Amino acid sequence: MKGIILAGGTGSRLFPLTRVASKQLQPVYDKPMVYYPLTTLVEGGVREFCLITTPQDLPRFRQLLGNGAGWGLSIEYREQPRPEGIAQAFLIGESFIGEDPVALILGDNVFYGADSFQRAFAEFQSGATIFGYHVNDPQRYGVVEFDSQGRAISIEEKPKAPKSNYAVPGLYLYDNQVLSITKNLKPSRRGELEITDVNVEYLRRGQLHVSSLSRGFAWLDAGTSSSLHEASAYVQTIEKRAGIKIGCPEEAAFRRGHLSLQKLEALTDEMPDCEYREYLKGVIEEAKRLGK
Repeated sequence: MKGIILAGGTGSRLFPLTRVASKQLQPVYDKPMVYYPLTTLVEGGVREFCLITTPQDLPRFRQLLGNGAGWGLSIEYREQPRPEGIAQAFLIGESFIGEDPVALILGDNVFYGADSFQRAFAEFQSGATIFGYHVNDPQRYGVVEFDSQGRAISIEEKPKAPKSNYAVPGLYLYDNQVLSITKNLKPSRRGELEITDVNVEYLRRGQLHVSSLSRGFAWLDAGTSSSLHEASAYVQTIEKRAGIKIGCPEEAAFRRGHLSLQKLEALTDEMPDCEYREYLKGVIEEAKRLGK
């Protein structure tokens, strides 16, 4: 499965921070925001990535992530001159997707907890898989309605009268039909190609699976100044209490077998003295102790 990280947009809700750096390059505690969605996809088994961003921000992302080879990954880049909807990512990344299935993740979404995503990646075969997450303010999101058997029966984008409290987070798994579906979409009244319309078409075809995320799962949308601060505080609390790092692509690549212990050690040795380096040294020491 290929992976697309959509990191475009103007970041207007984070003004004036985004006058100097893309929203997805802002820090969420101790790491750039883009590290978190990248790590989520790596944990799901994705190795080939396409990052889509604005022409002016693309060089900064390339400087940060490179071509991914150091992590045992492959990262390509595409420009999004104007934000015209989430589903536009499939048209921009068509040549990258080719004939493969694709996972699309939004660059300002932070996920943590349980193994729902890894299981969904492992079990994915065809159609579309999206997720449902219980929120207090569903009118801000795409909202999925379930019947008494727990099956999805409708999806609406930012409804004034939501039919449930289950919002659709910014991670979507699709088979290759997503390309033809997107090409046949008509822009919404906002002039955008809506990801909800893609999901509705899969639902119409009887090929949409919605997985409800457990109460122990955390979904943080770091798109505003307040939510960015809240996400940082949450990550700091979890990392301090559990002694693990959220959104660490080096560790994720190592645990998925994309990086050997020797390569992880070499990467870590190149880092300056910092808490991030000390954490990875701990990962290495534990792996050696366990004989991995």
